[in-house]
Amino acid sequence: MNQKLLPALAALAAVSTPIAAQEWKIQYFYDQAKSSLTLLDLQFPSARRGVAVGFILKGSHRQPAAVVTSDGGAHWELTQPEDMPVSLFFLNESLGWMVTENNLWKTTEAGRNWTKAGKLPKGPILRVFFVDADNGWAVGYKKTVLETHDGGVKWDPVPTAAAPPGEPAHSAYTWVSFATPKSGLIIGFNLPPRTWGPVFPDWLDPQGAASYRDVPHLNYSLETRDAGKTWRSSSASLFGDTTKVRFLPDGSGIGLVEYSQYFRMASEVYTIDGRTGKSESIYKDAKFGVTDLWKMPDGAVYLAGILPLGRMRNLVPGKVQVLTSRDYQTWRAIEIDYRATANRVTLAAPDDRNLWIATDTGMILKLVVPESTVR
Repeated sequence: MNQKLLPALAALAAVSTPIAAQEWKIQYFYDQAKSSLTLLDLQFPSARRGVAVGFILKGSHRQPAAVVTSDGGAHWELTQPEDMPVSLFFLNESLGWMVTENNLWKTTEAGRNWTKAGKLPKGPILRVFFVDADNGWAVGYKKTVLETHDGGVKWDPVPTAAAPPGEPAHSAYTWVSFATPKSGLIIGFNLPPRTWGPVFPDWLDPQGAASYRDVPHLNYSLETRDAGKTWRSSSASLFGDTTKVRFLPDGSGIGLVEYSQYFRMASEVYTIDGRTGKSESIYKDAKFGVTDLWKMPDGAVYLAGILPLGRMRNLVPGKVQVLTSRDYQTWRAIEIDYRATANRVTLAAPDDRNLWIATDTGMILKLVVPESTVR
C-alpha cells in the first residue's frame, strides 16, 4: 500500500468510528398523528432542569409549545406558552428569559411559569443575553441591538449597531456571547436579495439550484471590552455566516460558520480566543452540516449537525450526527438512535457530564456515558 495514503485512511477511520463508551439516547419524542413539533431552542441551566421551545404544526396552524423537565430528562411535560417562542436564555437554574414573536417573557421557576418582562420593539428580536439579572442585550433584524438595565422592562438602542454598511432591511444581528464579564461579541450579516438563491425554490427547480453558485456577502461584528459601555463595529465580505460563538469562563471558545447549500463546504468550525480575538479553523466538511457546537470545561468539543440525504442540503431531514474531539484533529462519531433525523439540531450542556440535543423534528436526546467510564 502507498505509505502516503496511510495518514489519510487513518483520519477517515477516526471520523467514521463511533465511540463505544458513549451513545445518544432518546429522552423525548413528539409522535402524534396529523401534527408535528418543531423545536427551535433548548436550554439546560442545570443537570436536572431543562426547557425546549418551538411550535406544534397542525395543517397550516401553528401553536406555541414548550417541553420542560425538572428531573434530568426522566420525565417531560408538554406545555403551551401564551406567545410564539423564538429563543431562550437562562442566567442560572431558575432565572431565564424567553423571546417570543411579540414580547419578552421571564421565568423564576426554570420555565414552568412565565410572566411578561417587557415589550420588545417590532423587528423582530431573535435573541437576548444577560450578564446578570438586570443588564442584557437583545439582537434582531434590521440591524437591531438593544440594551436593558432593568431586567428587560425597558430597552434602548445601541447606536453603533447601525454603523456597518448595508441596507437594514436585509441585515440582522443574530447572536450575543461574552468571553469574560467585560469582553463581549455580537455577530450578524447583511444578505441582499441577489444572494438568497435561485428564482425558484430548490424543490421546484433542483437542477437550477444545483447549478447556482454562492457569492460573498457582509458579515457584521460588534465587540466590547468594557462590559457593553461602548461597542466597536466591523464588517467583512465573506462566504457563509458566523451563526454561533460559545465561550468558556476562561475566555476560550469555538465559533461556527454555516455556508449556503450552493457553497462547496457545508460548515466550518473555529477556535476563538475571546481575549485576543485570534481564531483558527479546526474542522470543515463538504457534507456534514454542523448547526451547533459546544466546548466542555475539560476541553472536549462536540459538533452536532446533519448528514444530508442528497446533494442539496435542507430539502428533507437528514441523519443527525455528532462528532467529538479533544485534539481538534481526530474527530469521532458518537452512536445515535437511527430515528434521529432533522434539518437542524441544538446543543445544551450545564456541565461536562451532561449534554443534550434537540431536533427541529420534535426529538430530545441525551449523551449517555456508562458509569464504568465516568471519571
